[in-house]
Amino acid sequence: MAEEKGLTTGLPSNTAAALSYVLGLITGIAFLILEKNDKVVRFHASQSIAFSVVSIIGWAILSIIPVIGWLLLPLWGLGSFVLWLVLILKAYQGEKFSLPYLGEWAEKQIK
Repeated sequence: MAEEKGLTTGLPSNTAAALSYVLGLITGIAFLILEKNDKVVRFHASQSIAFSVVSIIGWAILSIIPVIGWLLLPLWGLGSFVLWLVLILKAYQGEKFSLPYLGEWAEKQIK
């Protein structure tokens, strides 16, 4: 069995990349710290952290805006959930799916 390029977690690259999204900030930070060699996993871990922060900030802002914010909050939650599932799926498929702005930021973090 061929070994993947020196993964420190012992997981296949696509599995580690997908798992970096599962618990948002927690798994993103964990895989960023644990995975020193695989740039794909580090990219997805960085993007997971950025996506989680943006989702949390958006939720917080919408939750304090009366009426309009409260009406938009379920849409924000649904949109964040669907995008989170897409990110997990794309990472598991081995694609380097990059979100606008967040993906560029994540790319800079791994260099």
